[in-house]
Amino acid sequence: MLKLLLHSRELHLRSVLGPTLGSDFRLIVESDPERVKELAFLGACDVLILDTHGFSFSQLLDTFESVRGASISVVAMADDENRSVAEGLVKQGVYDWFRRPPVMSEFKAVVLRAHENTTLKNQVKSAPNQTPGGAECDSMVGSGPRATGVYNLIRRVAGLDAFILITGESGTGKELIARAIHNLSPRKKAPFVTVSCGAIPETLIEAELFGYEKGAFTGAFGKRTGYLEQAGEGTLFLDEIGELSLHTQVKLLRVLQEREFSRLGSGEMVPLRARIVFATHRNLAGMVEEGTFRQDLYYRVNVMNIKSPPLRDRSDDIPALARHFVSKYAEAYGAGNGKTISPAAMALLVDHSWPGNIRELENVMQRALIVSDGDEICPEHLPETFQMSEVIAISGGCAAGSFEDQLQAFKLSLALKAVRECNGNKTLAAQSLNISRTYLHKLIREPGEVELEAA
Repeated sequence: MLKLLLHSRELHLRSVLGPTLGSDFRLIVESDPERVKELAFLGACDVLILDTHGFSFSQLLDTFESVRGASISVVAMADDENRSVAEGLVKQGVYDWFRRPPVMSEFKAVVLRAHENTTLKNQVKSAPNQTPGGAECDSMVGSGPRATGVYNLIRRVAGLDAFILITGESGTGKELIARAIHNLSPRKKAPFVTVSCGAIPETLIEAELFGYEKGAFTGAFGKRTGYLEQAGEGTLFLDEIGELSLHTQVKLLRVLQEREFSRLGSGEMVPLRARIVFATHRNLAGMVEEGTFRQDLYYRVNVMNIKSPPLRDRSDDIPALARHFVSKYAEAYGAGNGKTISPAAMALLVDHSWPGNIRELENVMQRALIVSDGDEICPEHLPETFQMSEVIAISGGCAAGSFEDQLQAFKLSLALKAVRECNGNKTLAAQSLNISRTYLHKLIREPGEVELEAA
């Protein structure tokens, strides 16, 4: 649960905003700056929100300066009149700001992103105390509970030489986990070698892993150093080990047991100096029962198991991941770093099931960046399947009747969906749709209101 502290003179905002945030957030509203400072240093909040309404710039800056040492995230909330105040606070070190009154999707996205940023900074500061010259999981994005659990496991195993098995669906970032383990280990300055076992033909896998001497087989015109030897004192990442044949599994098992191997065509034993991290998207335990994966090898590689969660189980990380990819490809394409994602587009991204996981999200954001001309990525820049799925989800399919009847039914469904998401608060629902409260009332008073709301 993310603990939010709102510094505001309007204490009633707790009852207005609190119910709409959901169970993943807890909100405290405090007007006294000294009490804000006390709560920050007591660890009572993860993110401090500075409401610019009713405070001067200097007052807010003083409050911000007083909590700098508390290792919390700080963001600002401002209406159009106080936008310059919020922007001034950002220049002084406040992470970001969002509009007042807040749109829930934007509110949550900003505070989550701010918390993620502070969490990563704190991790970087603490890393040298965990491993000599340690580096953090700098290529990994996300601060939700599932991601945090993975980070904690990475830190626990990074300094160990035990074999590690990373499991998870394709596209969930298993290689990033392996790289983070390597970067946090004493082996970080040595090579990190990646081998995709499923991409190498069975007839070549042994030669690629172990290396060979000149003349070892037809076509071996010179000596070759294999991946086991190339990794040196570093880390060898064997991805998709479930694709190895039983014959190759036997050879690999012997290497793990004896900690040595020989190149093809040579009787000289070469010591295994590298640490090996394994990964698979397959159910190895099930393969053991089927007889397609050796049980002794399974127990050897599965000393420590890290499960890489699918993206659908960590939807709270989608906003941060989406922005990360936009920033990454904006720089690569020379599009500048000011591109944002609209709340409507972000809602579509969060609601998507992501069968292709993080890899699919990266491709979607790369495409959106290419097709968008302005400063904002909108729903029309996402693949058509995203937009159609949202229409179906909201409207429950095509309404019968004339075009006007279908349009009115669609508007009504949008309005009722917004009211449900805001836990019945129609003022916030109207704000989230960018319409007046009066117009919202007009929409939901149409015939069918009771039946639809009760559904």
